[in-house]
Amino acid sequence: MIYGYIRVSTNKQTTENQKWEIQQYCSKRNIVVDKWVEETISATKDLKSRKLGKLIKKLHSNDIIIASELSRLGRKLLEVMAILHHCMNTEATVITIKDNFRLDAGIQSKVLAFAFGLAAEIERNLISQRTRDALAARKACGMKLGRPFGAKNSKLKLTGYENTIMAMINKGYTRSEIARKLKVHRETLREFIKIYNIH
Repeated sequence: MIYGYIRVSTNKQTTENQKWEIQQYCSKRNIVVDKWVEETISATKDLKSRKLGKLIKKLHSNDIIIASELSRLGRKLLEVMAILHHCMNTEATVITIKDNFRLDAGIQSKVLAFAFGLAAEIERNLISQRTRDALAARKACGMKLGRPFGAKNSKLKLTGYENTIMAMINKGYTRSEIARKLKVHRETLREFIKIYNIH
């Protein structure tokens, strides 16, 4: 199956330009798109709530996804990397036209996937470093870290999860989704984020 994937962020944007680019690309290479997948949703939304998430779950070997550019798949490096990694494991191909990008089972794709993985690891380390720097700056300003005097223990269930929470926020998870994944109440998460100024 060959899928043409199109995404716009708002109803004010049109899908026609992206569809035209994909059609032109396919026409020059005698490729026929079997199914079009179009959605109007922000790329920061959780992949599970997007049509793209459902699409990549049903991919088979030799299936192809064609999009106008890589940013149509997602805005966050870690998420795009996860999508590409899944497609590689499935032996499906991803093609983005403007980026002149093709991920398949070839050695170049494996090298590229390694580079993406390295970049994702660097991003995780940078997030962790920014968290440590922010906490150090608060301490340097005389602000006390850790549990405020008299605070309830329920507000400290997430101690040690600062990096995890920041990473999930950067991936576009909502606070409700983060609270569910960490098995705490939304208010517990809200107070923790407020206390440690995580954003």
